[in-house]
Amino acid sequence: MEVYLGVDVGSVSTDLALIDDDGNAVESLYLRTNGQPIRAVQEGIRVLARRIGPGVAVRGAGTTGSARRLAGVMIGADVVKNEITAHAVAALKVVPEVQTVLEIGGQDSKLILIRDGVVVDFAMNTVCAAGTGSFLDHQASRLGIPIERFGEIALRSKHPVRIAGRCGVFAESDMVHKQQMGYAVEDIIAGLCEALVRNYLNNVARGKQILGPVVFQGGVAANEGIRAAFEKNLGQPVIVPPFHGVMGAIGVALLAKEEVERTGRTGFRGFALSEFDFRTSSFECQGCANRCEVVEVRLGSEVQARWGDRCGRWSDLERPVQRPDESECLSCAG
Repeated sequence: MEVYLGVDVGSVSTDLALIDDDGNAVESLYLRTNGQPIRAVQEGIRVLARRIGPGVAVRGAGTTGSARRLAGVMIGADVVKNEITAHAVAALKVVPEVQTVLEIGGQDSKLILIRDGVVVDFAMNTVCAAGTGSFLDHQASRLGIPIERFGEIALRSKHPVRIAGRCGVFAESDMVHKQQMGYAVEDIIAGLCEALVRNYLNNVARGKQILGPVVFQGGVAANEGIRAAFEKNLGQPVIVPPFHGVMGAIGVALLAKEEVERTGRTGFRGFALSEFDFRTSSFECQGCANRCEVVEVRLGSEVQARWGDRCGRWSDLERPVQRPDESECLSCAG
């Protein structure tokens, strides 16, 4: 069996997915990043290797997410793409007619508008994390309720209370106030779900035309209370794909498949990379007034990649691996 690997490394979770030649997901994995993306990627690769066994060959690989460049260097990715592209590609695979993608992950929320199979617009939350997975995790923990049951309990509510959802701090304060007033837990949770959806629609989706079919992706899509609140506010069905939590990884795996079919080769390092000694460090370039902070990735003693400089002097790996003379740095002050 031949498969393609997708890796989505975010601030909260690291997601991995394998797809077959038809682009269908055959394996997926969710891990907590815990501030250690290198460790999370290597652990994910190690677990996948155990699951699929020796009879499966990885023909190509891609990375996405906030740490996509680092993960790309680690695994030898054939493509490194942003989350918007990856999520859009995955949604189009599941629902070819999709026009709107709602994506809510651990730390951020996205809205992607697709028309005739092409991304025409997108938006992300830039100020407040209210409504994201980490916020809901915190509220579930504070209420003493497993996050897996949050949506189920919300659906029991007959009279959701009004919760201030414009800000995460205000939402939590309002929830505490409603508890002290004696409202039922299910009514508070349902009210929170509706408040967070209002916040999403009034901020992330502000001024955007949301047309169906609508696909809901990301870890928060598992919350039936949030899904029901979206359907109530949008007045139309909201589709949650089977692998909703790892759609970014699936999307970039699909893109890796296209790239490998085009080039006929892959740079994937193999499952042994889970034992490689990757290390990162940074330094400040003194070559000009910008003082760029350059990130450097090494495998053992050998430099694998650098980025962070504006002029490309350090990130150009066509140059010698040794650090160049900083006096030769191309001026990027302009």
